[in-house]
Amino acid sequence: MKHYAISDIGMVRKLNEDYYGVDSIQIDNECIYIYAVADGMGGHNKGEIASKLAIESILTYIKDKLSNINIVSDDNIFITLKSAYRSANDIIYNNSLQNEEYKGMGTTLTTCILYKNKLYIANVGDSRCYIYKNNKLTQVTKDNSLVQELIEKGIITKKDALTHPQRNVITRAIGTDERLKIDTYIEEIQENDKVILVTDGVTNYVSDDKIIQVLDTYKDSKTFCKKLVELANEKGGRDNITVLFISI
Repeated sequence: MKHYAISDIGMVRKLNEDYYGVDSIQIDNECIYIYAVADGMGGHNKGEIASKLAIESILTYIKDKLSNINIVSDDNIFITLKSAYRSANDIIYNNSLQNEEYKGMGTTLTTCILYKNKLYIANVGDSRCYIYKNNKLTQVTKDNSLVQELIEKGIITKKDALTHPQRNVITRAIGTDERLKIDTYIEEIQENDKVILVTDGVTNYVSDDKIIQVLDTYKDSKTFCKKLVELANEKGGRDNITVLFISI
């Protein structure tokens, strides 16, 4: 299992409010891998704090819970993922209530747990998980965003969304509300598959077709990540850019 990640400030922002994390635990001679990306929001340094809190919280929670269960099953992994998200939500939400300077902070959060031949995914916000399998790129997660709702209603196309003035408006985030709705997915994974986690600093500027082109051209994970960052910056780099690439 190999991975590579880059988080870049972009060309415009003064702070990098993106954050990512990678960890693993060993259970019964099997390795469980955890990957996560987050895109903070709230202005000043609030987004930077929210994304870091979310990633650190979720990695610690998942490792602790999975290390202490008797049977690793689909249900147990999803229960752990959802509980980890709610715990991260509570931490960030309570911080924003207790500290005036943190008021309004929140973050997207996309997390994958890789165990044996399955990928367990949880998502809140508009960061994304893609799987590249048999020369086909599939967006696994669905954006919790205004433009996604407009696409589903047939008001705009996916291509329109790339340039829509409200493409950065998300409809769900970690830490902005006491209650939290979490989307979960499960995918079968096999050797040579690729898993890509990205924040919207990539997807708002680099199309899926372009991602496929880069995948086909640059087989090395480090070069792939660097090229995606380069492409997003060439389009103006108006947001922070994070890419986490996993090669099965």
